[in-house]
Amino acid sequence: MRITALYAALLAPLFIVLAVRVIAVRRRARVAVGDGGDAALQRRMRVQANFAEYVPFALLLLALAEGLGHAPWLLHVLGATLLAGRLSHAWGMSQAREVFGFRVAGMTATFGVIAVTALLCLWGALLR
Repeated sequence: MRITALYAALLAPLFIVLAVRVIAVRRRARVAVGDGGDAALQRRMRVQANFAEYVPFALLLLALAEGLGHAPWLLHVLGATLLAGRLSHAWGMSQAREVFGFRVAGMTATFGVIAVTALLCLWGALLR
């Protein structure tokens, strides 16, 4: 699982950065739980939550595809696409005036990785 480990390790700092950004706004707004009606906090919370909702499942599928013996070059393309997609989504959605194109590109990349890795897992499970 070296390929999946690489992309998990590359994605982990992004998750930490997103979490620290939430904490910073929480402190500034003095909000311990929830968003306290603070729009900036709500946006940062959703950016981090979106990452937490999609990345673990994508990495799980990548790990399963790797375990099924799919081509390393393909797994690297998928891992790099996931990383680029999550960076794009986080940047686009984090802007005060959201850059919708980056958000959409990031989600498209993420959904694409999930779809392709799911197909690889299905292929590996049924046809190999």
